[in-house]
Amino acid sequence: MAGSNRGRAPGDYISLPPNAAAHVDAYFEYRAIVGDDDGGNLFSPEEYDAYKRRVLPMRLHNRLYVSWVNPEGMDCILVGPQHKCLCRHKFSEHKTDFANIPTERPILISCRQAGCRCVSFEYVANASGTSDPNCRCKHSLDTHGTRPPYTCQKSIVSHSTKQNKILVFNRRLDCNCSGFRAPFTCTCGEPAYKHITLVETKQEREQRGHPTGYATPYKAMGGLTGFSSLAEGY
Repeated sequence: MAGSNRGRAPGDYISLPPNAAAHVDAYFEYRAIVGDDDGGNLFSPEEYDAYKRRVLPMRLHNRLYVSWVNPEGMDCILVGPQHKCLCRHKFSEHKTDFANIPTERPILISCRQAGCRCVSFEYVANASGTSDPNCRCKHSLDTHGTRPPYTCQKSIVSHSTKQNKILVFNRRLDCNCSGFRAPFTCTCGEPAYKHITLVETKQEREQRGHPTGYATPYKAMGGLTGFSSLAEGY
């Protein structure tokens, strides 16, 4: 074929060593284990080994399972690393590793992000699965507080009226929202607001008759125990 032997420009292709795929796999495993605990700078091999020696025993023996549960005890959503809290931070950005399992109930999983006042992870019920939901007060999640009861901080502009031929200008009133509540019904048939975010130990979860899966070294696994965990309702 004419032109088939012409030379390629340097940018037309790249050359990879035979073990390139293994390096990619190693990086993805590193990221699944470390998450953002390295502050954006990759650990050295020595730092990585020290990190694993410190956190892996906690994840293997003190794992906490997190799920969004309806009144009947069904796990409608099994929380994973990327699920979002009402504080707008991901589950992986909360404290998920415990040297000792707390004795008080409910178990609190506080946010680790600077300046966030979140006391414990609360799953954001989302019907669309993409953009953040609005509250029943019709205002977005971003206008609500970051700790219970997550009240709306947005002001409402009242309409101007004429009184005795004098124009009364618009006034700003606080929204009367008593707390964030997503106005949709879960696939289980129950309203979203009747669900709770449940944090439990392996023993507590087994007592409810729910699976706990295998011990895993990965960060912020929450309630995920397998591919079936990605489906709604259990």
